[in-house]
Amino acid sequence: MTDDRSVAAARAQTQADFAANLASVRSRIAKAEAAAGRQLGSVRLLPVTKTVPSQRLRLAIAAGIDWLGENKVQEAAQKSEELADIPGLKYSVIGHLQTNKAKHVARFAHEFQALDNLRQAEALQRRLEVEDRVLDVFVQINTSGEESKFGLPPQQAAGVATQLPAFDRLNVKGLMTLAIFSTDQAAVRRCFQTLRAVREVVRDKDERIVELSMGMSGDFELAIEEGATVVRVGQGIFGARALPDSHYWPGFAN
Repeated sequence: MTDDRSVAAARAQTQADFAANLASVRSRIAKAEAAAGRQLGSVRLLPVTKTVPSQRLRLAIAAGIDWLGENKVQEAAQKSEELADIPGLKYSVIGHLQTNKAKHVARFAHEFQALDNLRQAEALQRRLEVEDRVLDVFVQINTSGEESKFGLPPQQAAGVATQLPAFDRLNVKGLMTLAIFSTDQAAVRRCFQTLRAVREVVRDKDERIVELSMGMSGDFELAIEEGATVVRVGQGIFGARALPDSHYWPGFAN
């Protein structure tokens, strides 16, 4: 594995720049699918758009992205308003969710990739009923064992999966993890292998749990080799990440 910053693409400034970066990432995905004996197109690219202002995102959207992956609810909510004139955009919230922010996710998001407790599930269910919406969900698993990371311990996943079918507004699609940040490829691979193993256990509890969201700019080829169906790529598309744009709501922290 390499440091995500070392695999950042050139900072995209024009639609042509974004098109070139997207083509490069998609080519890497296709080569990784082929190398792993996977069907072409079996892996979904989720662009990670955190800290990228809406003006730049319009160029990326024109170049071909239609999913926006956001870590912070307030930033995603504001972008959903600023980009409301563009049809077909989908928003994936991929960062930890405080239950008091569930109302915002229920209102605009199409996907939530960080479910790690039943209180979140209950809060989302209530708010989705109010909005009369259904939300695609991934359960986050802490495969590295690091205290700094959110997610269920692997041994708790089956117990939670048993209870998720009760929440009919949550379409539970799969599992998500953040691998250990390390240059040790074996350690990174173990995280991906752990997530795949957890899926085999929890599918007995909830057959909807099929997908694996794992891998980022520095390690997504390895993740694809281990079965990823969704890879989350930010700097490979947008370039080195800048500081958060100041116009997003500073008092509405996620």
